[in-house]
Amino acid sequence: MSASTAPPQEEAPAQAPGQAPAPTAAPTAVPTTAQTPAQTPGQAPAPAPERRRGADTRALTQVLFAELKELQPGTPEHNRVRGALIEANLPLVRYAAARFRSRNEPMEDVVQVGTIGLINAIDRFDPDRGVQFPTFAMPTVVGEIKRYFRDNVRTVHVPRRLHELWVQVNSATEDLTTAFGRTPTTAEIAERLRITEDEVLSCIEAGRSYHATSLEAAQEGDGLPGLLDRLGYEDPALDGVEHRDLVRHLLVQLPEREQRILLLRYYSNLTQSQISAELGVSQMHVSRLLARSFQRLRSANRIEA
Repeated sequence: MSASTAPPQEEAPAQAPGQAPAPTAAPTAVPTTAQTPAQTPGQAPAPAPERRRGADTRALTQVLFAELKELQPGTPEHNRVRGALIEANLPLVRYAAARFRSRNEPMEDVVQVGTIGLINAIDRFDPDRGVQFPTFAMPTVVGEIKRYFRDNVRTVHVPRRLHELWVQVNSATEDLTTAFGRTPTTAEIAERLRITEDEVLSCIEAGRSYHATSLEAAQEGDGLPGLLDRLGYEDPALDGVEHRDLVRHLLVQLPEREQRILLLRYYSNLTQSQISAELGVSQMHVSRLLARSFQRLRSANRIEA
């Protein structure tokens, strides 16, 4: 009886694990729960900080604008909230300034100009219109930066209409290049924008006026001289400019007949015989008049005196 009683007691534990799977599953569930947190950090790190930071900035901006609306302009509290709005939205200025990195202008200057646009946007923004502040401020910031490049950075000042037309020419050039698979001609760009070819050429020339090239700067490539060494030549006639001006000043001091004799002799290259026939006087008289004219010119010449 004791032997028969023992087996039932040994079989009972064998049935217990089958009837109670929960305790057995509990230990296996622990690694599963440990894996779930491992997947959550892997899915969230990239977008979460960016979205969280942007959402925090937008929420803070809304709160500050609501507070700013209740304050009197010019008060210390108003200035404090306004300064907090500027500081909170500086990343927006840096984002806009990054679009102009190719202009070879110090980014600190571009950010400073963009901050002026941000301040103007803050002063004009009305939160009751239902527009997000970044949407309202971005055109103002970018416009201020573009105005800075147009008015201050260009070596040659370009009229505003020509500058705006230059932007359209660039856009049309890109569109036509994509459509044709090649660089469009001036006539094609002019037809696209319904302007003349001269205006297109003027716009292209205006687009090159951001910076002046030094005449002494070396050109691209080895062994190429600077522009100064390749432009123009020494004109020997320049040496006679001062003398011609002096002669013109001296000639007007002579009598009219002597002026005419000198012009016929040295500008028309006539001989004394030809001059005498032209004026109806003897050749000897022409010679005497020439000698007297030379004497007067030498005495009136300040350089020889």
